[in-house]
Amino acid sequence: MTTRATHISAELRALASPELATLQQRFFKTGPGQYGEGDIFMGIKVPTLRALAKQHGVVDLDTIAALLHSPYHEERVFALLLLMQFYKKATEQDRESAFKLYLSNTTHINNWDLVDVSAPHIVGHHLATRPRDMLHQMARSNSLWERRIAIISTFHFIRLNDFDDTLNIAKTLLHDQHDLMHKAVGWMLREVGKRDFAREESFLLQHYRNMPRTMLRYAIERFPENRRKAFLNGTA
Repeated sequence: MTTRATHISAELRALASPELATLQQRFFKTGPGQYGEGDIFMGIKVPTLRALAKQHGVVDLDTIAALLHSPYHEERVFALLLLMQFYKKATEQDRESAFKLYLSNTTHINNWDLVDVSAPHIVGHHLATRPRDMLHQMARSNSLWERRIAIISTFHFIRLNDFDDTLNIAKTLLHDQHDLMHKAVGWMLREVGKRDFAREESFLLQHYRNMPRTMLRYAIERFPENRRKAFLNGTA
């Protein structure tokens, strides 16, 4: 670790709660065969991490990379919060470096909360004005976390009322086997619907019969009750 990374790590350890860590390890499914198998927690809540990250401000990429390689979940969360702060204030050249750091460390961005807190703000933001082919490639990755990065990154585009990549990646992921992907895709479809109900409904009418039930339930959560029941009953 860099000297600064060592100091940050010590700060985080001073905030640790063994009791909370035990609860977090259950919540994030760290047992044998579960999606977070082997991950370890200190026991620090996210608002605490966010507040401390703001205090540190802009931190160099070497320090961020060192923290991102930590075995502790909270240190990886903290690294991503710092990377987001770095990216927000960086030059275009430094943003490219931050983007590359992110993509070269997807094996360490290895739980749903890590993806969700960071992917729209770094990957999505960076690709908003650039070719997005890589997201469609990631949607076909063997890595659950890269597939989740692919769809969650499009949240940035959705906020710009740009839905094409979300819907195309959702189509790619319709038959994904993992429940975490069903939830992620359904969530992004719901976000499209908040801004363009007709666009989401049109997509669902084409695909809902072949869609995992969890994905569909997430997607139609905000639908009018009669339309929601029609989709669930297969009569939409």
